[in-house]
Amino acid sequence: MGSDRPVWQWFARFSLLRRGPVPRYGMAVLSAGTALLLRLAVDGTMSSGFPFLTFFPAVILTTFIAGRGPGVAAGVLSGLAAWYFFIPPYESFGLNASVELALAFYAVVVAVDIALIHGMQTTLARLQEERGRTASLLEVQTTMFHELQHRVANNMQFVSAVLDLQKRSVGHTREGALAALEEAGRRLDTMARVHRRLHDPRSGDDFGSHIEGLCRDMMSAAGAPGIDCRVTVRAAPQSPERLLALAMLIVEALTNSLKHAFAGREGGTITVELHEVPDQPGQLHLLVMDDGVGLPDGFDAQRLPSLGWKIIQSLAAQLSGRLTHGPADGSQNGSPCGTGTRIELRFPA
Repeated sequence: MGSDRPVWQWFARFSLLRRGPVPRYGMAVLSAGTALLLRLAVDGTMSSGFPFLTFFPAVILTTFIAGRGPGVAAGVLSGLAAWYFFIPPYESFGLNASVELALAFYAVVVAVDIALIHGMQTTLARLQEERGRTASLLEVQTTMFHELQHRVANNMQFVSAVLDLQKRSVGHTREGALAALEEAGRRLDTMARVHRRLHDPRSGDDFGSHIEGLCRDMMSAAGAPGIDCRVTVRAAPQSPERLLALAMLIVEALTNSLKHAFAGREGGTITVELHEVPDQPGQLHLLVMDDGVGLPDGFDAQRLPSLGWKIIQSLAAQLSGRLTHGPADGSQNGSPCGTGTRIELRFPA
């Protein structure tokens, strides 16, 4: 069965272009010497009008396999050999008009051959580089597509979990159902905002700026201009899924503070801090704290019917973190001791 591969591809298998100068220029000498021996062998069987007959293939083959420099060397050696042995006066470098014409003809043909082969090699090298870049881009695109599918599946699973939790809070009245749907819509809209901020290429990779932007959006949406949100982020998870889960947890904690911490007050402060745990590489510590009214007496997050707390606990479990809560420390935020609420999460990066 015949092969469809061009002949030049078979020659390319023996290419010396990536080798050192010794084998490349050694081939130039070898090919010129072989051409000379062949021309001497057939000298008695052909007329003297073909002095360069065996030397043209030697130059072409050398240029193709060893490159432009060795091709030029083979051309010079072959021209000198043909001039000395096969152009009268023989065995001398005599020069006259006919010799000059023959040598000029030889030089032009050899120069054209070398230029064409070198141009072809340059084009082939660029084509191979382009094919390599195309293959790399295709691999990256395939990986990104699978990653996108994975993220979409995770997000749909999260949406399903939120709707399932929201469904449990639906009352038996029409008003309760509408309120549950509105709450679910608000959470999905918040999730969309988080997605846009985390995956917008124009917004950069600074997780702290993303959280600051989310805080501004939430303060504006809640109509609470007097509440100050202070964000300090010195570390962040590396996984996009964990970044999203952490951002959603922070959003839920901020939502709880905005809804319950500042009732009857026009202003306050919410602090968000994220940093590495000292002496524990790979562990992060999140603190979301407000100086609001604090937690009610007998507060038990496990029995609390609040959907926000359930989502926070679910996201904390998704991050494999240890969630704690309690009254804020007055020495840290300047509020009277015992007021405010503190939510802390320690989790692996």
